[in-house]
Amino acid sequence: MTSAFRSLLWYLLVGTRGGPNRIRILEELRQRPYNAHQLAEALGVDYRTVRHHLVLLERHQLVMRPAGAAYASPYELTPYLAQNFEVVEEIRTGDGRPRDARAVAPAPWPGWSRA
Repeated sequence: MTSAFRSLLWYLLVGTRGGPNRIRILEELRQRPYNAHQLAEALGVDYRTVRHHLVLLERHQLVMRPAGAAYASPYELTPYLAQNFEVVEEIRTGDGRPRDARAVAPAPWPGWSRA
């Protein structure tokens, strides 16, 4: 797994307020495909909250919808994330946390500099 992808995972799963719910979603999707409604029920989280996280995870190519954008189509992990899921576990337990978050956190927009 590339360091950039590891950094993205760290940011999405630990560096933001919604990280714990995203970890729970990924762990459920590791077991089997779910649509947003099924995930909301399984996790006991509001449907709109689950949809928000799924859109974000899909945008960053961590989950996908093989059936396309059809109503109630299921989500599943991308093959790359499924093969490297141990990194999610490392990040969840704190073993994969970057030493300096500023050095690996993505820039807020292209061309932005911390200097």
